[in-house]
Formats: sequence, C-alpha cells, structure tokens
Amino acid sequence: MKVTVDQELCTACELCVDTCPDLFEMDGDYAVLKVKVIPANQEECARQSVEDCPVEAIKIEE
Repeated sequence: MKVTVDQELCTACELCVDTCPDLFEMDGDYAVLKVKVIPANQEECARQSVEDCPVEAIKIEE
C-alpha cells in the first residue's frame, strides 16, 4: 500500500496527524508522510485518514 498527500489540496487541518501520528507529520502548511510504504499494521489507520480528510487530499494506491 502506498499513500500520497496532495499538497495543493491539503488545508493543514492536522486530522491525519492526530489519527496516525506514526504515518503523518506536518511540514509547514501541509501534511507529509513519514514513511514511503505503509506497514501492514498501519494500513487501517491510513484508510481512516483517507476517510477523515475533509478535502480528500489523501489517496491510497493498493
């Protein structure tokens, strides 16, 4: 699983960081991933971040 954050859409609401602090962090005005490939034990958390994002800036590629 690969996750991306569209920095043009990101509003820096930090919901992804709150939901999955092991996967996301803030870099100024947008969220970035801490890892390139999502570990299996964090996949559900990543999916929750996609659902929680109010502007649909987070995408998953299986």
